[in-house]
Amino acid sequence: MGADYWNHNVHYHPLVLEAVPDGCDAALDIGCGEGSLARKLAERANTVVGVDRSGEMVLLARRHCPDLRNATFAEADFLDESHGLLSEGAYDFVSAVAVVHHVEFSKAINAMTRLLAPGGRLVVIGLARNRTPLDWIISGAGVPAARLNARRHGGKTDPDGMPTQEPTMAWGDVRREAELLLPGCHFRRHLLWRYSLVWDSPA
Repeated sequence: MGADYWNHNVHYHPLVLEAVPDGCDAALDIGCGEGSLARKLAERANTVVGVDRSGEMVLLARRHCPDLRNATFAEADFLDESHGLLSEGAYDFVSAVAVVHHVEFSKAINAMTRLLAPGGRLVVIGLARNRTPLDWIISGAGVPAARLNARRHGGKTDPDGMPTQEPTMAWGDVRREAELLLPGCHFRRHLLWRYSLVWDSPA
């Protein structure tokens, strides 16, 4: 698959990119997949590292970015504190799109915040499951918008071999846990079955 495609995760890449601080030196994209977001981050940060647990995805990312000199891609688990690219406080900006629901929430958030430099910014685009009647109503409201966007972009597409997993935490649980672990964070639920979480590390 080429670099340009659309799906519900790619739809929120602009939100992630808008949150990159001016003058960002080092950015990390966790769960980088085939490198779509990392390529865009490379235009806004001096250096970008993309990590993914899937070796197949990392190979795709390298194949799609042969001339991108300020980006590095590595097969790595972001929970692994011993990995050389995952040093404490190494990044001014950390993004994670459709990643957190693959692991235990608090472990994921604590690992991501460990990687942030003082004053750094974390942006998470995540998934959650419906539990309440309101959850189902809000999710249903996203169907027409999803169909419209898919038609505009030639259909919803995912890279071949992309690991998938259903979320286990409900929307309200995610919000409460995020606010507990990340005081002052900005949580927002979006139409296309995603939430965004933005948090700035204390300087």
